[in-house]
Amino acid sequence: MRGIVKERLFTPGPTPVLIEAQVRAATRDIHHRTEDFRQVVRETTELLRYYFNTQNDVLLFSSSGTGAMEGAVANLCSPGDRVLVGTAGKFGERWLALAQAYGIEAVKVESPYGQPVNVEEMKQKLEKSGPFRAAFLQATETSTGVSNDVKALSAAVGKLPETVLVVDAITGLGTTDLRPDEWGLDVVIGGSQKATMMPPGLAFASVSEKAWKVIEKSKSPRFYFDFSKERKNLVKGETSYTPATSLVVSLHSVLNYIKQIGLENLIANAVMLADATRQASKALGLKLFATASPANAVTAVCAPEGLDSGAIIKELRSRFGAIIANGQGTMKGKIFRLAHLGYFDAADLFAIVAALEIALTKVGHKVELGSGVRAAEETYLKHVDSVEQRVGAR
Repeated sequence: MRGIVKERLFTPGPTPVLIEAQVRAATRDIHHRTEDFRQVVRETTELLRYYFNTQNDVLLFSSSGTGAMEGAVANLCSPGDRVLVGTAGKFGERWLALAQAYGIEAVKVESPYGQPVNVEEMKQKLEKSGPFRAAFLQATETSTGVSNDVKALSAAVGKLPETVLVVDAITGLGTTDLRPDEWGLDVVIGGSQKATMMPPGLAFASVSEKAWKVIEKSKSPRFYFDFSKERKNLVKGETSYTPATSLVVSLHSVLNYIKQIGLENLIANAVMLADATRQASKALGLKLFATASPANAVTAVCAPEGLDSGAIIKELRSRFGAIIANGQGTMKGKIFRLAHLGYFDAADLFAIVAALEIALTKVGHKVELGSGVRAAEETYLKHVDSVEQRVGAR
């Protein structure tokens, strides 16, 4: 008999929900066309600017992150336009599908799964194969655990007055150093079920002045995801249509919490968890799927030779209630993914690594019990000591 088994999320979305966000969502009943809610929207919008590290407008939609991705395509592009897409996973491929849906020609720069997008090749395409209305790239490719160099791409796009850079930062926000204003990231997409520590259902999009000028010229049809319409309504503290009020209230609570602890500390927490997970995986004799440019949001780990990653995932859930993610598409059964974004801390990490050691043992992969946990603990101490030394030196 295994006794009590609590269910725990270790997936890259949805992620564990901040307790204060759960309480606010459950206890605050509010109508969306009242001054009380308008004040919540105004404050939330300003807090989103802090979270996005920008002074640009940040729009709010009741949808998944894909809704804001579609909105970016529909608002920036016209049928027949050409766009450049960097892809190295399932979410890069989503940009291609969205472009096709809107009758837009997509030129792709494709890298193998597990590798970052070749930004140098994208820069060459921009220079020699343009013009392009937009360039699309993931800050982090969640399906493979890879980080892409959006800063390098932004320098090239910034030289082109009629081309905008659109970044899917749905798992990049809160885990990665992103500087939209400094680097010139024209549209940045986010979603609520990631580092914002709340349930799915809200999407965000920051929009630069350069992007607004391009939007004015776009001829693609749009209705719900009309960026200009939302911009006008947000000035009044309203959304164009009925929002998910409980989620907006929850978001308001989360963003206040993030501002209280500091965005830089939220990112540093993801960096530490990712580093510790990678070191623990190596100590357990596991290969990392993404080695060239691993993401802070999620770590993709190869299943031991001869084992299906689904067996490890099933063992973790049935034995410990720990839910981790399988690979997607062609990577299903070959990798498993552990998340580091949102309401995770070091104790969560130590627990899942210990559980992974036992799960691996049970499915037939020999490990030295405690070796992964030890590696994770040593990495944690290295990060903590580094922070304490920096603070002490001030």
